[in-house]
Amino acid sequence: MPVPVRHRRTTVGGVETFYREAGPADAPVVLLPHGYPCSSYEFRDYMRHLGERWRLLAPDFPGSGYSATPKTFAYDFDGFSAFLEDFAGSLRVGRFALYLHDFGSWIGLRLAMRDPSRIAALIVQNGDIYEDVLGPKYVGLKEIWKMDRTAGLAKLREFVSRDHFRDEFLNDVRPDLAERIPPDLWELHWPLMTEQRRDNAARIIYDLKDNLAWFPRCQAYLRQHRPPTLILWGPQDGYMPEESARAWLRDLPDAELHLLDGGHWLLETNLAEAVDLTADFLKRVHKPV
Repeated sequence: MPVPVRHRRTTVGGVETFYREAGPADAPVVLLPHGYPCSSYEFRDYMRHLGERWRLLAPDFPGSGYSATPKTFAYDFDGFSAFLEDFAGSLRVGRFALYLHDFGSWIGLRLAMRDPSRIAALIVQNGDIYEDVLGPKYVGLKEIWKMDRTAGLAKLREFVSRDHFRDEFLNDVRPDLAERIPPDLWELHWPLMTEQRRDNAARIIYDLKDNLAWFPRCQAYLRQHRPPTLILWGPQDGYMPEESARAWLRDLPDAELHLLDGGHWLLETNLAEAVDLTADFLKRVHKPV
């Protein structure tokens, strides 16, 4: 049965942090770092349907959602990963299953590599760590990455707009699926974009080119530690098509791969399937009390 999601605030490393929580305090934990340009909002329904047996925790990163946007925070993947680790520590979370989606994949994997013993399992949903199978929407980004930093940031800042948010959330899905993606995703998130947040977003997207150097490290972590892994994938994704999903099997041949009829924001269009597959997986590898 669905359970309530609690909306809370805490301070993590001096940052006023908003987070969502569902489930018993003593249940096995599932940590849910969000992607761009979203927030913990992306997990709101997923949490309700898994919270009877697991404790689900989804923070808004600094500069996202309802968390603060301090000027002194390091808005890069190392900074976000350190924040995520501090967030888990502040709630006294030891071992956990980790949901990897979009930007959250690179953030979460940095945390996993720092302390593999804490990772009970991975749930991978449209998160890319294989450069040779990136989708066609990366072509435009690669052209911007060829620019010097000043020009590239200026171009990206123009790009960060309400229409851009809408395009990111719809992301090449079929019209019938697009009708199932609520406009709340861009209509609610875009008004939260202050000028500082736009600057931060441009810098993060520009610096993605440096993040590609982390991909081999992530792959090596998977090969060495072989965490139990469930792969849920929406192939209608201009950034991460079906080939991006199958690439994970190179380093995790025993992972469970499910290609669903959806796109990048699978929890909006294929929630019931994602919940059922997750529950079945976690019952086996991250057992509820």
